[in-house]
Amino acid sequence: MATRPANSRDAPESRSGASTPPDDYAQPRTPHTSTFESPLLPSDPKELSTSRTQRSSSVGTNFVSSPLNPNSIHGARSRPASRGSTYFNRIASEESQALAGPYASLGGQRGSMVLYRLATEDDNNESLAPPKAFSSTNRDSVISSSGDSVFSLSSDSKYPSGVVPGQRGFVPYAYDPEVDKDAPDDDDDFLHTAAYGHNRRSYWSSRGFLNIGVLVILIAALLTLFLCYPLLDYYRNEKRNVAITANVRINSTGQAPILFQMPELIDPDTPDSAKSRTGFDGEQYELVFSDEFNIEGRTFYPGDDPFWEAADLWYGSTADLEWYDPKQVTTKNGALQITMEQVTDTSLNHGLEYVSGMLQSWNKFCFSSGYIEVSMTLPGPDSNTQGYWPGAWTMGNLGRPGYRATTDGTWPYSYDSCDVGTFPNQTYTNGSGPAAALHSDQSRSKYNYELSWLPGQRLSSCTCPGEEHPGPSNNIGRGVPEIDILEAEKNKEEGGVGQVVSQSAQFAPFTHDYLYFNDTDQFTIYDTSLTRPNSYSQQAVSALTTLPDDMFQGSGAKFKTLGFEYWANPKHRDEGFITWQVDGKKTVRMAASSMGPDTGEDGSQVSQRLIPEEPMSIVLNLGISKNWQTISLETMIFPAIMQIDYVRVYQRSGATNIGCDPKDYPTADYINSHTEAYSNANLTYWSQTGPDRAGYPWPKNSALAGGC
Repeated sequence: MATRPANSRDAPESRSGASTPPDDYAQPRTPHTSTFESPLLPSDPKELSTSRTQRSSSVGTNFVSSPLNPNSIHGARSRPASRGSTYFNRIASEESQALAGPYASLGGQRGSMVLYRLATEDDNNESLAPPKAFSSTNRDSVISSSGDSVFSLSSDSKYPSGVVPGQRGFVPYAYDPEVDKDAPDDDDDFLHTAAYGHNRRSYWSSRGFLNIGVLVILIAALLTLFLCYPLLDYYRNEKRNVAITANVRINSTGQAPILFQMPELIDPDTPDSAKSRTGFDGEQYELVFSDEFNIEGRTFYPGDDPFWEAADLWYGSTADLEWYDPKQVTTKNGALQITMEQVTDTSLNHGLEYVSGMLQSWNKFCFSSGYIEVSMTLPGPDSNTQGYWPGAWTMGNLGRPGYRATTDGTWPYSYDSCDVGTFPNQTYTNGSGPAAALHSDQSRSKYNYELSWLPGQRLSSCTCPGEEHPGPSNNIGRGVPEIDILEAEKNKEEGGVGQVVSQSAQFAPFTHDYLYFNDTDQFTIYDTSLTRPNSYSQQAVSALTTLPDDMFQGSGAKFKTLGFEYWANPKHRDEGFITWQVDGKKTVRMAASSMGPDTGEDGSQVSQRLIPEEPMSIVLNLGISKNWQTISLETMIFPAIMQIDYVRVYQRSGATNIGCDPKDYPTADYINSHTEAYSNANLTYWSQTGPDRAGYPWPKNSALAGGC
């Protein structure tokens, strides 16, 4: 049987318009996988020649193929088949199809590249023609001149079914690299020439200066942000940061937690406008403690409050007629109320006719130097009432108000010298003097006109080593000084009307005849029409000021402010002072020098008494005693109510010193070592033995006869 030529017209028709390879490809071919040993070239040279002949017969005669064309007649390339191909040696790309078509425009050119650019409206006249369109029967494939391609889907072909759509997108064009080989460099490529810059005389330019300036500004901004600003912030907030570090109640950012039912040193109800003030001394003061008493129904039994405790005792030091009972102290209508009542059955009230209240912050809240202010009303139908003894005052924490054993030998000492001022009765052991202590015309007959009946300073700077002393060392004098915000009484001047308030500071030891230095710079009264010196037989600097009529219980009960500002500097004690105020106006001022040494020929031979340096607790009470004034029941009403709207304490900015146990004037260890005296109000003496004696040893005084 004769063998048909591969290109015979009697070959079977193609299916679905696909181009059918010659007879030698009629049967499915075994896939050729490219390896180094078996490239995609026939091993028989004759087969290669036959293949070339067959391929040539399928290609148009007008096409000038590029040497880079894989179907070029210039020679077959040996290239491995894709490892992922199983059924096809090669799938013709759209570019190879295009190259396989007749590009008449290429003519005899040596074009070896087809490049693409974006199409324009004039691209229909381009010389580079599209591939030849095949017959309409070839809808699903484009014939490949190589014979290696089996199919090409019309849906994903750039030229589906042989029809080239209108020009859009990328347009192919021929490019011959040989054309531009000898062309000169582009105009903008002068930076790559060796002679660039040889003719420049200066390398400085405004653009260069601008670039450097921007860099300098950027570096300066970075240094300011990361170096200068942190340093500035540190120094501006140093005091605040130190305060934060020293305060365990707040975190490192200054935030203070508000815990449920945890009272704060500064009452949240205190208005912001009241959290700072300018002092009478011109210094700036900051609020360190406040209680607005706005919570209704507070009680002050032991353990009820972190800052206050109501007393449960008889105040025997002044022979009061009332019993202080915690139930008489509460809060109502936004104020603290201390109520005094008459008792019909004295057997139910410790045998006393009246029951009242005393609130104190002893060993709970104390402050050293600062300004304390109370806003209050007074009991009674009007300012002519006579008999009550309302008080608001401060006392050193080494003495507990109402516990007389704790004040035995400590009240009202504010003394740091080792001399006769620390002796009992301020007299020498042999009784030879000083003369001013042996007799004083200003004393009283019950004291045999002797200057002092005090037992001597128990915690003096003369204390022998090893003796009991609160510290910080035995050669520092300690005591229980007192500064009064107010003690109100009927005006006792002949023909006087209304109420006056006594504002004073108590000191020991005493000057001869209880005098103090009252030169202009030592003692100042600001308004003599309202204030006058107070003269009574006790060592105190005191003044009396007329009170407003409308602040009494039955005449308006309008709140008025009273307070005092004081400064004590242990390193510069001459700076000390106390300034009092009533209704916001300064009344009287005493300087440290008003309690100066009394060492003259007629003096008591004592040294400087000090503006109090001890931590001071606060006392608020409403008492009644014949030792204070004559009691006139017809001018009084019961229940009698003293109200306190608020208590506020301020201290100089940067000089906060609160707490009852400061390191320079400790009290806690000493109090805890003598609990019997500090917890039993029935004890009256420190050292004696007996039912009303604490029985503690009295420390030895190195200056007394016998010494240590």
